Amino acid sequence: MIGLGGAVLLNLNGVIGAGIFALPAILYASAGTFAPVAILVFAVFYSCLAAIAAKLSTVFRQSGGPQLYAQHAFGPMAGFMVGWFILCTNMAGRAANFHVLVSYLAAIFPIFDGPIMRPATILLLVATFMMIGIVGTKRSIFAMWAGTTIKLAPLILLCVAGFGVNGLPSEIILPQFSEIETVAILLAYAFSGAGAATVVAGESKEPRRTIMRSIYLNIAIVAILYATIQLAYIVISPDPAQTESPLAAAGYSLLGPVGALIISLAAIFSIATNQLSNFVAMPRIAYGMGRRGLLPNIFTYVSPRFETPAAAIAIYSGIVAVLAMSGTFEILITLGVAVEQLILFIMVGSLLIMWKRNDGGIADEMGLRWALIIPVAVSLIVWLTMQVPASAVLSTSILIVFGLLLYGLSKRRAVQHEPVLLPEKRGS
Repeated sequence: MIGLGGAVLLNLNGVIGAGIFALPAILYASAGTFAPVAILVFAVFYSCLAAIAAKLSTVFRQSGGPQLYAQHAFGPMAGFMVGWFILCTNMAGRAANFHVLVSYLAAIFPIFDGPIMRPATILLLVATFMMIGIVGTKRSIFAMWAGTTIKLAPLILLCVAGFGVNGLPSEIILPQFSEIETVAILLAYAFSGAGAATVVAGESKEPRRTIMRSIYLNIAIVAILYATIQLAYIVISPDPAQTESPLAAAGYSLLGPVGALIISLAAIFSIATNQLSNFVAMPRIAYGMGRRGLLPNIFTYVSPRFETPAAAIAIYSGIVAVLAMSGTFEILITLGVAVEQLILFIMVGSLLIMWKRNDGGIADEMGLRWALIIPVAVSLIVWLTMQVPASAVLSTSILIVFGLLLYGLSKRRAVQHEPVLLPEKRGS
C-alpha cells in the first residue's frame, strides 16, 4: 500500500522530469531576476487547480483520478473520454521522453546514438520500466526514492555552491507586461502532473486523506524547489547561450567539466524517475476503466504473484514502445495543452455536480473559501485555453471522434466488476 511519502513521491516525479533542466534559462530570459518570485506567485494560483483534484480525492477510495470523477459525475461515456484523453497524451509524452533520455545518455556515451543502439536502448528501457511496474508497487516506489535522491542531490548541491560562491541577487527587476503571458504558460507546463497520486488511490493507505495531503505538500515542495534552483541559476550567471542545458552550464561555471557531468547525470535520473512514476500510475487508469466496464476485460487481469494490474501495465508499455519506434507521438503531443484544459474543465464540473448532490457528504466540508477557489481555477483554465493554437481544436475533435468509436467497440467486450463506489459518511 502507498503511504503519504509514496504519494508525494508519485506527484513529485509526475511534475519534475526534463523540464527543470531547461526552464531556468527560458524563465530568466522572459522574467529576469523576478523569475523566482513569479514561480511562487504562480504556485499560489495553480494551487486552486490542485485544490479541485484534492477535494475530489477525499470522496473516493478507488483508482482512476480524473477519469473516475468524470465517470461518476457525467456518466460512462464522459468517463471513458477523459480516460482516453489522459492515456493518449500521456503515452505520447512517455514515448517522446524516452528519446530525450537516450539523447542525454548519448551526450555522455556516444555509442547510444547509433542507428541500432538508440531504438534498442529505448525498447530495453520500456521493458525495464514495465517489469519494475509489474513486480510490485513497493519495489516501484523504492526505485523512485532512489532515483529521486540521485537526481535532487546534485541540484541541491548546485544551489548551495552557487549561493556560497555568489551570494544572493541584490535587486529584483519586474519583467515587461508583454512577457507575463509567456512566463505563465511556461509555468503551467512546469507544474502539470501535480495530482498523479489520485490515479492510484485504490492502492493507497487511507486514500481520502493521504491523496489530498500529498497534492498540497507536492505543490509546496515543487514551488520552493523551482524557485531555489531559479535563484541559484541567476546568481551563478552561466553562459546565456547555453539555453538547451542551462543547469549543466551552471554546473560547468562552478565545477568545470565535472560539474556539467554531474548535472547531466542528474537529468538522466530525473527523466527516468518521471517515466517510472507514469509507468506506475497511468496503467491504473486503464485498469480502473476495465473494472468499471469501460475497457475490455483483459485490462482487469491482476498478477496473482505481485498483485499488480499486469495486463494494463504490459499493454500501456507496448503502446508506448510502438509510439516511440514510429515517431507518431509528435502528433499527439501537440494536443497536450488543449486536452489538459478540457480535462480540468470536466473536473471543475464534476466537483460542482457532486457539491450540489452532496455525494459522499462532500458539501458538508465546502466552506466559503470555495467561492474564491473555484472562480480563480476557472479563470486560469479559461486563460490557458485561450493560449492554445487554433490548429489544436481540429486535432482535439479528431481525438474525440476516435474516442467515441473506441468506446462503442470497448463496451462489447467489457465486463463491469465494480461500480463507482461512494462512502456513506465522510468519516468512513
